[in-house]
Amino acid sequence: MRVLLAVALAVGLALLAPAAPAAARVEPLPVGVDVDYQLGGEDTVPADVGIVVRDRTARPVPGVYDVCYLNAFQTQPGQARFWRRHWPLVLKQQGRPVIDAGWGEWLLDVGTPAKRHRLATIVGRWVAGCAHDGFQGVELDNLDSFTRSRRLLDRADALAFARLLVRRAHAVGLAVGQKNLAGYDGTGLGFDFAVAESCARYAECHRYVRHYGDQVVMVEYRRVDFERACAAYGATHAVVLRDRDLDPSFSPSFC
Repeated sequence: MRVLLAVALAVGLALLAPAAPAAARVEPLPVGVDVDYQLGGEDTVPADVGIVVRDRTARPVPGVYDVCYLNAFQTQPGQARFWRRHWPLVLKQQGRPVIDAGWGEWLLDVGTPAKRHRLATIVGRWVAGCAHDGFQGVELDNLDSFTRSRRLLDRADALAFARLLVRRAHAVGLAVGQKNLAGYDGTGLGFDFAVAESCARYAECHRYVRHYGDQVVMVEYRRVDFERACAAYGATHAVVLRDRDLDPSFSPSFC
């Protein structure tokens, strides 16, 4: 009898407990429009552009689908002072930060559950800021950061952290874009679309389209690759030719 009463009490308390907040509605990428990739600075938006990607510190563009860029797995230039205040969360080897040599960025240490949750709190605030500012989606850059970690991190670490960020983004109504790790089906983690840089150059576009269908935007930096992407996907996907420096003065090309 005592056991039955305990069970009944537990069930009653569970029914009275507030339900977990449901994720806000997520808006998919529009199709049949062009995309511009404006990470280097704000610029005017051509008439046929319906998707604009900008840094989280920039303003969204009224009347288009705005994607907020976040370097979720590595540090941004100019953030050294900030991350020194969170030094245990920077990946280190023999006391020195592990660096993505191509960009000079420190890798974030997503190697333990405790660090992942602390990092998710920090990056999650930025994600919430994107939603507050009026963006509809967020691009989480460098999912493949673990491949540059000198084997200090692995894929499971990165995916576990990505799962935390996807949940936070969905909770505030943002669609979430997978960036890098071509061929990995991020839809299982809840990713909604993909941003594929130089996918024609490296013959990877189909690896994203296989999982995301028309929810893939493609950014190329060489005209020959841009033309190749347009020939294969221009009728169904948003493709843009940008300069490598993403200079606002550069005039992008569209299929």
